[in-house]
Amino acid sequence: MSEHRRKPPQPEGGGRAASRRPAQQPTSGRRAAPPSNSAGPDPRAGGRADSRRAVTRGGSGGGRRRGPDTATGGGGRGRKDNGRPVTKRFIDYPRAGKSGVWRWLPSWKLVLGMCVGFAGLIVGIVGVALAVVQVPSAQKASVVQKNVYYWADGKQMVVAGGGNLNRQIVPISQIPKSMQFAVISAENASFYQDWGVDPMGIARAVVKMAQGGETQSGSTITQQFVKNTYLSQEQTLKRKATELLISIKVGATQDKNDILAGYLNTAYYGRGAYGIQAAARAYYDRDCADLTPSQGAFLAATLNGPNLYDPYGGQGPAATPEKNLKRASDRWKWTLDREVQVKHMTPEERDKWVKEGFPQPQKPKQATNRAGQIGYLTDLADNYVVAHSKISKAELDKGGYQIYTTFDRNKVDELTKSVEEVRKANIKPKERDVDQFVQFGGASVEPKTGKIVAIYGGENALEHFTNNADYTGVQVGSTFKPFVLAAAMTHGKRNPGLGEQQSDSQRTLVSPESVYNGNNKLALRTYNGQIWHDTDGSEWHQRNDGDEDRGNITLRTAMQFSVNTPYIQLGMDVGTDLVRDAAVKAGLDKDQLASLTPTFSLGTSAPSAIRLAGAYGTFAAAGKQVDPYSVDKVEKDGKPVFEHEEKSAQAFDANVANNVTDVLKTVVESGTGTSAQLGDRPVAGKTGTTDGNRSAWFAGYTPQLSTAIGMYRVDPNAKKQEFLSMRGVGGKPTIHGASFPAEIWADYMGKALKGAPVLQFDAPQPIGEKVYGDGASPSPSAAPSAQPSAQPSASASPSPSKRPSASPSPSKQCKSNKCRPGQTGGVDGGDTSGPGGVDGGTGDTPTPDPSRRQTGGGGLFGGPQG
Repeated sequence: MSEHRRKPPQPEGGGRAASRRPAQQPTSGRRAAPPSNSAGPDPRAGGRADSRRAVTRGGSGGGRRRGPDTATGGGGRGRKDNGRPVTKRFIDYPRAGKSGVWRWLPSWKLVLGMCVGFAGLIVGIVGVALAVVQVPSAQKASVVQKNVYYWADGKQMVVAGGGNLNRQIVPISQIPKSMQFAVISAENASFYQDWGVDPMGIARAVVKMAQGGETQSGSTITQQFVKNTYLSQEQTLKRKATELLISIKVGATQDKNDILAGYLNTAYYGRGAYGIQAAARAYYDRDCADLTPSQGAFLAATLNGPNLYDPYGGQGPAATPEKNLKRASDRWKWTLDREVQVKHMTPEERDKWVKEGFPQPQKPKQATNRAGQIGYLTDLADNYVVAHSKISKAELDKGGYQIYTTFDRNKVDELTKSVEEVRKANIKPKERDVDQFVQFGGASVEPKTGKIVAIYGGENALEHFTNNADYTGVQVGSTFKPFVLAAAMTHGKRNPGLGEQQSDSQRTLVSPESVYNGNNKLALRTYNGQIWHDTDGSEWHQRNDGDEDRGNITLRTAMQFSVNTPYIQLGMDVGTDLVRDAAVKAGLDKDQLASLTPTFSLGTSAPSAIRLAGAYGTFAAAGKQVDPYSVDKVEKDGKPVFEHEEKSAQAFDANVANNVTDVLKTVVESGTGTSAQLGDRPVAGKTGTTDGNRSAWFAGYTPQLSTAIGMYRVDPNAKKQEFLSMRGVGGKPTIHGASFPAEIWADYMGKALKGAPVLQFDAPQPIGEKVYGDGASPSPSAAPSAQPSAQPSASASPSPSKRPSASPSPSKQCKSNKCRPGQTGGVDGGDTSGPGGVDGGTGDTPTPDPSRRQTGGGGLFGGPQG
């Protein structure tokens, strides 16, 4: 009989099948799965189709028999997972009996178990760590040491640093409660309640930083005490974890007053002061026991970052006296308010101190072993280290470092002597009031290495705190013109009709023999020939030194005699933006440059003497630019912690730089810089005198050394700081770059290079085209007043005057800052960089702002402050 033939239905209540059913029922009471054999379907299944569907749903896979689907059936084997029997597991993952994504999603029981287990593990680790970690003894990091500075030859310069300052440990009983409460209120209001760490504070700090807000540490006073006393200042996870563990242990084992006293005695308050007693002396010249609540609130503010809260300024462009004073005043007021908020001061007492005003501290005092130039040298070295290494100002002031500088002791001494000899012979403040407040500044840099070998920062670092070699805000005048020429020979002048933005291929490269109109009071024009107007719509007429008309002259001759009109027009033709780029490529700090008005090309910028010497050094090194630097390396405990890495760039094509040098040689050989000659030693340089005769410069170089010398007047005690005119200083009608600055330069360079080989500059090759600027003509009828040199390095023919002409009669000068038609005011005398304005007036040149001068930072490492 065929096995596919349907069997006759069996009686429901009888037969062998019925007798077998009771024996086949599972013990659990559930119905057993129907057999999936091929003998035929269950009589109740409804036919072969239903039987096949049942087989498919059962996953028999071609007639294979399924085992029992219960945990207890099948001879003790577990449930089947995807047709395979499995045993029961302690951790059910991947989850048995589930398919798809549910198989890989952990159950809530598993998640809860993992969380409990992880928490237990952390508690266990922390418990073991707390049991193992020991509070170390106070290490050297909490003790102020000394820094040792070395000259370039390795000999010791000076021992300085925090070790020379007062650091006296005082008991908590001598620290006023008001000072204690100010620090607690501002730094850690829960100090007396927390366990040494504040989890909520750490969480708030993390959230604040994640939201892009102000960076916060989340550290408690206990953590700060532990870090200052027992640990280093490095920012690593290991150090932070150690800090947290020790803080918990210290918080649980030491008295709160001992912790607070320890923190106040080890914290850094700025001015080299570690500890509240040293801080009270440094800022208010009194013992800490005598501090008022108002003074305490200010000192608590300094803990938030002393470099940014000292009202007399700090290091970097963000730490000017003005900015710091506002920050300190705001934080002082906030601290008083916070004390009221946390019930450590009454509102009435707070109002009393606010009414009295901000407790202005005294001016910083310099250590006595930093007299003369030493203070300027060590400050410059400190600035460089902080700006270019991972060593913070606080760590540097804590001491223990050996700092090897680039300063040449002999050159520093020679530069100081050269300045002081000129000062002593000519500047007599007791005889002439106008000789008061005269300042000199200078710097000397190696062109090929960038090493700052000498600076002159002022008469005495203990009396004059501003480093005159660094940023002072003094405009450099016509010493800026070489950058205009370099831009013209690199990019070329724009051609009319091609649009303001022209590529170098659309421009015409300019030769030093190009001819421009050198007459006085010329109308300034844009590159396409349109007359340029100033801010009030008036025509701009540029004035020359002594109101001299020079006619058509070459750019070489215009540089030789510092004629303004050709170079202000050349700057317009090239574009002041490219002039600025050339100055920056040469090594000037962009932050020290003026806005891009037409007079930008005539030196309204105020780079430091260091930066100016370095930029001129780029020309001396055939276009190779190296940033000036003052520290070769720093060591601590005999191990190197910083080493200078030389970085150089080819700022200009070598032939561009060599042509600039060749033009500047003409200035010294037979132009305004003849007083800087060094016998048979080749010299290239430029004089500069600014608007109102407020500053005078000479910057020049040989192949081995580049030096810039500046001179100006400013009353440091005046309520309104401003640069003063130098007319009459030293008994001279006016002061020019060719006078005292060039005299100092030549005297110093002659001594500094004594015994050094006489090297020659690289010879220039022809460059650019002989173009004619607006108003200039190749016509013989328009002959120049001084015959331009036809070949590089050839001395120019005699000029009508090798020295600047006498000043115009006072009766012809306008006294206002803006001259109207018919007036001839403005700068009188010197190779001025003052702008034109109508008929030669002073126009819109900004007067240098002494309030932006650095007072211990910024400058070389961040540009002007303010």
